[in-house]
Order: sequence, then C-alpha cells, then structure tokens
Amino acid sequence: MEKFFHLKENGTTVSTEVMAGLTTFFAMSYIIVVNPQILSQTGMPWGGVFLATIIAAIIGTLVMGLFANVPYAQAAGMGLNAFFTYTVCFGLGFTWQETLCMVFLCGLINIIITVTKIRKMIIQAIPETLQHAIGGGIGLFVAYVGMLNVGLITFTPKDAKTAGKGLATAATPGLAAFDNKVLWVFLIGLLLAIVFTVLKVKGGMLLAIAITTIAGIPFGVTNFGQSVSIGDTFAQLPQTFGVIFTGAGFPALFSDVARLPLVIVTIFAFSMSDTFDTIGTFIGTGRRTGIFSEADEKALENGSGFSSKMDKALFADSIATSIGAICGTSNTTTYVESSAGIAAGGRTGLTSVVVAICFALSAFLSPIISAVPSAATAGVLVIVGCMMAASLKEIDWNDITEAIPAFFAAVFMAFSYSISYGIAGGFIMYCIVMTCKKKANKVHPVIWVVAILFVLDFILNAVL
Repeated sequence: MEKFFHLKENGTTVSTEVMAGLTTFFAMSYIIVVNPQILSQTGMPWGGVFLATIIAAIIGTLVMGLFANVPYAQAAGMGLNAFFTYTVCFGLGFTWQETLCMVFLCGLINIIITVTKIRKMIIQAIPETLQHAIGGGIGLFVAYVGMLNVGLITFTPKDAKTAGKGLATAATPGLAAFDNKVLWVFLIGLLLAIVFTVLKVKGGMLLAIAITTIAGIPFGVTNFGQSVSIGDTFAQLPQTFGVIFTGAGFPALFSDVARLPLVIVTIFAFSMSDTFDTIGTFIGTGRRTGIFSEADEKALENGSGFSSKMDKALFADSIATSIGAICGTSNTTTYVESSAGIAAGGRTGLTSVVVAICFALSAFLSPIISAVPSAATAGVLVIVGCMMAASLKEIDWNDITEAIPAFFAAVFMAFSYSISYGIAGGFIMYCIVMTCKKKANKVHPVIWVVAILFVLDFILNAVL
C-alpha cells in the first residue's frame, strides 16, 4: 500500500487516509438520495438512477484514486443535475434519454480537450490572483452550500414594502428563525465541528458528523425508519443502463435536423459548466494543500502524455461523465466536498479508494446512509469553507485591478451557486480591467477565448 500510494512521501498514513475518505463520503453522500429525487422528475426510474449514481461514483472515484493517486471523489454533480432536469428536459423539451446522450457527448468532448492539453493550457493561463480567488471562492461556495442545505439562509417572496416601492426583487434573503429542529441539529454539528477543528482532534469532522447524526434522533431529524428496497433498485437499473444506445437515445436525439443547433448549444453548456467546476475544484484545493506540487506543475507545462498528477486527475475526471451517462445519470464530476476529506488530512488516492468502497457499501446499506441528515454534514461544510477562504488573504485588495476580478470570481460562486459562473465573472472582469489599463495584449489568449465563450453562453441562455 505504501509502495502504490506513496503515503510517506505525501506526509500521510493509512489511518489518516481512511478517516479522510470517510469524511469525504459522508460530506457528499447526500447525492445518493438527492440525485434520484431530481432526475426521477423527468420520468427516469428512481431505483435505476439510485444505482446509476452509485456505480458512476464508484468507477469515477476509483479511476481518480488508482490512476491519478489524488484524494478527490466523483459523483453526479449538483447544479448539473438541476440543469439536466429543469432546463434541458422541462424547458427545452428533450427526453431524459436524449439528454443522457448529450451528457455522454459532453464527456467525450472533455476527454478530447484533456488529451489535447487544452484543459491544462487553461489552468496555466489563469493569473495567480485569480487562482487564489477561485480557491477562496470555493470556500465561500462550500460554506454557502452547507447553510442552504439546512435552510439557515431563507428566501421569502417579496413583501408588501418592496412591492409597494415597485422593486423587482423576486425574493428577500434573510436569516431563518431558530424555531426549526433541523437548525438546532445543525447548530450542534457546527459547534462540534468548530471545537474539534480548533482542538485538532484527529478525525474530528467525521466524529462531528457521527455524533450529530445520533443527536438528530430525539429531534426527529435523523430517521432510521426510512428504507429503500434493494430488489426494486436492481430491477430498475436496466431501464437506464445503456439506454443512450437504444432507439430512444442517439437516433431520437438526431432525428430532427432543425434541433441540431439547440443540441450543440446544450452540449456546450454542459461541457462549460462541467469543465470549469472541475478546474476550479482542482486549483482551489490542490494549490493550497500541495496535492499538486510545483513538480507537478512543471511536468504539466513540459511533459507529454500523463506525466503529472494533474494530467491524470483531469483525464480521470473527463471519462467519469461519459461513464455516468452510460449508467444513467447526469454529469459525473469531481466533488468540491472532497475538500472536507482533504482538510481531514487526505493526500493520496487511498482516500478516493475508501470513498469508492463506501459508495459500494451504500447500495446495500441505504437505510443507514440515507438516514444521515444534511444537518449532520452542513456544519462540517461551513468550517471547511472557512478554512478554504484563507486563500483570499493572498490577494492584494489595495490594488483595485486585482481586487475587482478576484471579488467577482470569489463572490459570484456563492451568489450564483456555481463554481463555473464564479470563474466566468472573474475571467470577464479580468479582461475588462486589463483592457482599461491598456494591457489587453498581456491577457493570455485562452482567457480571452474562455471569457468570450462565457459571454456567448450567457447571451444564448437569455435568447433561447
């Protein structure tokens, strides 16, 4: 095990990696329940999506751990599954089978741009200031996810005051009233996460999740009485597995030539979001923790094939989406919740292997796994976000030309609930600022291209 994962070289141990893997799994395990809930609204069988989510997560995470030897886990991406259901299926009128085909093609595109070094060119082109902003922004995003998962932040319909003034505010954000049992359980978990982190308790985040889950029982938040029939889930899997290769898949998707432009735009939107979510996660977590070292970055710049960890990690991520589509789920991507395990000490692929094993076991332990409430993991996400936000201190906030792009990159991640849109805001503002300084020629061509593509994406989303 030492020989394969190079534990000593990475300053870690088997016990630390196992604890990190468990922490990452429990931080992201909500996807096992949430993904089927979202995708089944399109008509997909709940049980089939449930198993497809697990299978795709296992395969993608194992490739990440065994091939790239980095502590990242993969699963169906939140946000991308909502785009799949509410925009593509409900809004644009595509069937779920056709949408899975587009996800598959998105994965192939990501494989191509990885093999041809385009992804790596993008990473190399990102200014250091924006890299720090992306890392800190992911921290804000992770903390925001934790808060939203338990309803700590509420959005109420516009009240009479705003309506009377003619304001177009669709909802008013605010702090929830603490009269909710879920919030009380969350506060217990948050307190435990803070205490264990400050006292540097080994495995403290996982311990906080476990204790909070148990504490949720008398509150009625943790409910072990809910169960999922394994027999039904396996019976429904054939309805989603490989459906893209049937008549309802690719033949149906390309049967109407008039829809071809819309299909291309949709695939592009899937690819843009998937690619930049992954790049943001790698840069934000890997740079700060040293998972991707200077040696890796040099190999990334000068090597060919798979000569660095980053090379291998990008490739592992790129094949996961296509695998997920074949299984029957939306884009499988590298999870930002991997930061929870990294914060717990995970540094090698052994962390990912542990996560994959947990996903495999979850198929047979669904009553227990599904009982872990979001209130038990939300506190951990908030603290992890706090730790990651430290990257923002590396930015020279007194220099407005650095501050503007960094601000938009970091804050937009939380405000738009999307890592990729945060990166879009940062890139676009960076181009504008550099143009104002008459230094447009110093902006890397890749940044210009990506910024323009994002602008076109926004325009097309507004028009279509």
